[in-house]
Amino acid sequence: MITENFQLQKEKLFHQLHHNNGLLILPNVWNPLTARLLEETGYKAVATASASIAFANGYQDGEKIPFEELIVILQKIVKSVKIPVTADVESGYAENNSVLKENIKRLIGTGIAGINFEDSHHDEQKLFSKEEQSEKINVIKTTASENGSNLFINARTDVFIKQDHLSKEGKLAEAIERGKAYKVAGADGFYPIFLKEKESIQTVMKEVLLPVNILMVPGIPDFFKLKEIGLARISLGPGFLKYAINSMKNIAEKLLRFEGMEEITGNPVTTDYLKNLISKK
Repeated sequence: MITENFQLQKEKLFHQLHHNNGLLILPNVWNPLTARLLEETGYKAVATASASIAFANGYQDGEKIPFEELIVILQKIVKSVKIPVTADVESGYAENNSVLKENIKRLIGTGIAGINFEDSHHDEQKLFSKEEQSEKINVIKTTASENGSNLFINARTDVFIKQDHLSKEGKLAEAIERGKAYKVAGADGFYPIFLKEKESIQTVMKEVLLPVNILMVPGIPDFFKLKEIGLARISLGPGFLKYAINSMKNIAEKLLRFEGMEEITGNPVTTDYLKNLISKK
């Protein structure tokens, strides 16, 4: 059972992981087994991806999986590991701030140490105004504090994927403006998803003055450059799931051609390995 003190320790650790002059890499998971795999491998924290959880459970992304189902999955993931878990909760599954407050209480109750919280409408090509989103972030921060939690809020902006009417320079300026506003509202980290260029990443880091998270997509700087500029965090979104599915797809296609038997029988991941992975939780 997760004690309040243990949860606070994990929240504190998760905050520290963004301020230790190292690059926090988070291959986003979708179930207890993948969370345990990362913990056993040596990761200091795990993150979920909304898309990965949705796809793995037969739903489209964009808050299509029922909130109650998400809560159960997060509880299972948190209980499966000793390290901090941060959850992608999209826009909070809330049509207003009153519902958002209640949902945040439920999310804190799962034992998570942090959240990703985004600023766009799921079914529309537009963002909440920075004032609306700042108010939401403040509601989350206040609710967490009232419930004895130091929940890490990773404020995501979708400027680079849903503001096509803006120029490249306009998107960067808008992202910085939003980052600054979200910081004032109580955000602990800033996630300008699909920001790619090294110079732009550095500019955001310098202007917003929050730990910055970028997504691992084609076109971003390599690990050496990201560490050199002092990036705090990089995540994979559904990339970890895609990698796993690609491996399964490849062997499935071989088996249809009566190939790949040696790959299956010679797989170093044995049943005993999986049993040990779960039993060590």
